[in-house]
Amino acid sequence: MKYEELIKLAEEASKNAYVPYSKFPVGACILTENDKIFTGCNFENASYGLTICAERNAVGSAIAAGERKIKAIAIFSPNMQNCTPCGACRQVLSEFQSDNGLDVITLCSDGIRVHTINELLPEGFVL
Repeated sequence: MKYEELIKLAEEASKNAYVPYSKFPVGACILTENDKIFTGCNFENASYGLTICAERNAVGSAIAAGERKIKAIAIFSPNMQNCTPCGACRQVLSEFQSDNGLDVITLCSDGIRVHTINELLPEGFVL
């Protein structure tokens, strides 16, 4: 699957975000090592600590379906160019990256930008 398609699916997912407090919708689309697709959006809670990011929502869906290796994730927000994952999401993504790494795809004014999770989270926590 092309990265442009993943971004479009992430954009669609962002439309389902529940963000009454921040007004900052985010959508994510994961491509697993088995070429399965999972999407997620962020959803907030009045108790802010219970808010779930789009990336972790998508990872949870993949895990629930038995997937353990992620090779790419596209992230989209209509409010921000190059919307990269927060620190918590970077750590979670790092743990489930495929043996060949994990590409983090974002949209910028000049097109698609691709980072690796290891670039975004050097020396992540590992047991």
